[in-house]
Amino acid sequence: MPTFTPITVDGLITLIETRLQSIEGRAAVALDGADAAHPGELADRLAASVRNIGRPASVVSVHDFVRPASVRLEYGHTDETSYRSAWFDYAALQREVIDGLRLHGRWLPRLWDEHTDRSPRAAALDAGGTDVVIVAGPMLRGRGLGFDLTVRLDMSEAALRRATEPEQLWTVPALLRHERDAEPADIVVRWDHPQRPAVQR
Repeated sequence: MPTFTPITVDGLITLIETRLQSIEGRAAVALDGADAAHPGELADRLAASVRNIGRPASVVSVHDFVRPASVRLEYGHTDETSYRSAWFDYAALQREVIDGLRLHGRWLPRLWDEHTDRSPRAAALDAGGTDVVIVAGPMLRGRGLGFDLTVRLDMSEAALRRATEPEQLWTVPALLRHERDAEPADIVVRWDHPQRPAVQR
């Protein structure tokens, strides 16, 4: 059985920063967590901390890389299989963010507006030699995405159901099923109580 050591959120951010120091040049980081884990909030704190130590850092939400509604809602608004396989455009995330950052020095912060179901017409951003882009959202691992570092916000089924908005509870089985199939993360954080996390040894 894996063992976990209690850590503060600030300590977790320092741990991630330490791992980032070993990555030369530009870096793409996955902050993999269900919406109930609020990975974007931790990503914002991490990015701010990375900037404070002198390295440019930005955050990308997976929800800004959804497929058009005609694709993701083809089988209805609550289809678990669609949520796993057709909801998010992971291929575009690899092409426009990870490859754009690492190979071309220009990356796209947003591809599709989930609420208006239109392109936000976001402009590509230039990347410096040491930029960090933190991608936050669900089901990032197991997609063949070329992240330099992966962090998993791990929630038990009970905690996940408790923290998920009622209208989104239909996503929980898909999230759990995906987690069983995904490869291990570089850093695993027990996140049932976000103010009292613990990191896997």
